[in-house]
Amino acid sequence: MSGHSKWSSIKHQKGVADARRGKLFTKLTREIILAVRENGSNSETNYHLRLAIQKAKDNNMPSDNIERAIKRGEGTQGDATLSELVLEGYGPGGAAILVEALTDNRNRTIQEVRSIFSRSGGSLGENGSVTWLFEQKGLITIEIGNKDIDELSLQAIDAGAADVIPQANYVEIYTKPEDLEVVRKTLEENNITVSSAELAKIPKTTVQLEEQAATQALKLLNKLEELDDTRSVCSNVDFQDDVLEKFRNQE
Repeated sequence: MSGHSKWSSIKHQKGVADARRGKLFTKLTREIILAVRENGSNSETNYHLRLAIQKAKDNNMPSDNIERAIKRGEGTQGDATLSELVLEGYGPGGAAILVEALTDNRNRTIQEVRSIFSRSGGSLGENGSVTWLFEQKGLITIEIGNKDIDELSLQAIDAGAADVIPQANYVEIYTKPEDLEVVRKTLEENNITVSSAELAKIPKTTVQLEEQAATQALKLLNKLEELDDTRSVCSNVDFQDDVLEKFRNQE
């Protein structure tokens, strides 16, 4: 698939560490709050709330936490106003980077993101500078384990998936945004355990960087991911396996 980025493999494995630091639950809570405030607390009619709740469950967020987040979104528990923010920039080697955030202080978030870019050999760009390089897709992740990849791929395609890309120890399944829930449900009905399912910005085309620039880009992406306000970070870099492995060992 043209446009696939292996940064997702780093994010996929970072989840457990983020949860230990308590950051992941904070980010998931914010997504639920925003979804409720935008379209109500009825998950049957609120598509984005359903996705946010499912994402929280995928990451083992307790049901009590989910319910509290919904109440905060309804305004029955005090909370600051959250707003969505999209920031665009360039990293080492000219890597295009898109940062989506949920924040209660836009100026603070912009300053934090700008600072990370500048300290990491990159620069924050103007609105629209890199957004056009990405498109939204549904992304489902499944651990391979002892599954037959060819059979799994066929099941995913039959369920409505647009593309299936095997990685080292998991499979990424891409769908149209509106097909994400249906494909996930169909796979689970076929007794396939889904590790995660989300709407994601996927690069239309990718670039490869030499090792030093690629490593610097990974460090920049990681710093952006660790910001409390960050919702998602995506890049158009196709990281080589050996670079990814070295970066993992440094974490």
